[in-house]
Amino acid sequence: MSIELVTVAMFGGMIVLLLLGLPLAFVTGIIAVAFGLGLFGLPSLLLVSSRIYSFMNEYVLVSVPMFILMASLMERSGVARDLFKAMHVWAGGLKGGLAVQTTIAATIMAAMTGIIGGEVVLLGLVALPQMLRLGYDRKLAIGTICAGGSLGSMIPPSVVLVIYGLTVNVSIGDLFSAAVLPGLMMAGMYIAYILIRCHINPKLGPPAPPEERNIPLSEKLAMLKSIALPMLIAASVLGTIYTGIASVTEAAGMGVVGTAIAAALRRELSWPMIQDVLIQTMTACGILLWVSFGATAMIGVYNLAGGPAFIRKLMIGLPVAPIVIIFIMMAILFVLGCLMDWIGICLLTMPIFVPIVKALGYDPVWFGVLFCMNMQVSYLSPPFGPAAFYLKGVAPPDISLNEIFSALWPFIILQVIAIAVIIVFPGLALWLPGLN
Repeated sequence: MSIELVTVAMFGGMIVLLLLGLPLAFVTGIIAVAFGLGLFGLPSLLLVSSRIYSFMNEYVLVSVPMFILMASLMERSGVARDLFKAMHVWAGGLKGGLAVQTTIAATIMAAMTGIIGGEVVLLGLVALPQMLRLGYDRKLAIGTICAGGSLGSMIPPSVVLVIYGLTVNVSIGDLFSAAVLPGLMMAGMYIAYILIRCHINPKLGPPAPPEERNIPLSEKLAMLKSIALPMLIAASVLGTIYTGIASVTEAAGMGVVGTAIAAALRRELSWPMIQDVLIQTMTACGILLWVSFGATAMIGVYNLAGGPAFIRKLMIGLPVAPIVIIFIMMAILFVLGCLMDWIGICLLTMPIFVPIVKALGYDPVWFGVLFCMNMQVSYLSPPFGPAAFYLKGVAPPDISLNEIFSALWPFIILQVIAIAVIIVFPGLALWLPGLN
């Protein structure tokens, strides 16, 4: 069978099985075994098992459950609620101030956790009722929460960056450094959009009532005390990685210890809480690893069939400028993001795309930032945008899923513009790694 037919059959079969409702992990595993046996016989099963073992043997993979556990502890310790309350008092007098401080709170939470689902749910529980109570435009409030919550895929310590680095053998520390400025740029674009819209039409985001924000400075400062230690822990984790004092895995482990100590000092650490965060962590890791097993096996069989060389020759041979090929890759990732989870997209596409990126003369760290930004778009994109479903689970019953998705389009456009900016100006992503 020619590599062209293998490519169409493998990825066509994957789409058919996904449409039939099978989980991605089983779909990729089934295709890997079926095509491996059909093309290479029983020895192909050794390839499948050896690739899975090699992936699982990566030491830095230990950081993934550590970051998830750290995020779960931070989420359940009430830090985010205290952060939101403090910022509401400090920024409530601004037109659109509550939406702005929701975005800032989401950015800080992303730097503390790197997990998206919990951020969207928490902001939906805490920020959405407040914005609706103050008379905010519903679509602006919904879009702010979903877009702000999705920053966790971009701002370190992002699990998306960790998996990308593992998949293509790129320094995770460099990826973390590279993602800082684009992540802050994206948050800044959200804030600018909110302020401009509320300046043009103040009814979209009226300020908080004076009685809610006019409190003594001493009380305002006291509100910041309860979040100082957790924020210091998050900054320390990222700081030790950026400066090279600790590896990603070591920093993640110490982050868990520090977060647990902070929760204990806040008198919020309890045995039921520990049980809940451990279950949440194991569930998330189980899903991630099963998807990784199947995707790694499928790409192994495709590699053995000569797939990467075929795709590389096909793309590099296109009569277009190299930058156009990058845009084509972004378009492919955008379409896949509407249909699949980011883990599967990363494990299925990056082993094929990144060698092409290198052959074109581009930096894989820069491309990793683009990948994460694209996956941030996928969290909002219909029909399967996870952020919309997370928010729907905690939003008032009169807010429909259609209304949520319709509210996200301005923020999706902002995300696409941000991707184009990083493509045209790669120095925004590569400046910080270049300082190391």
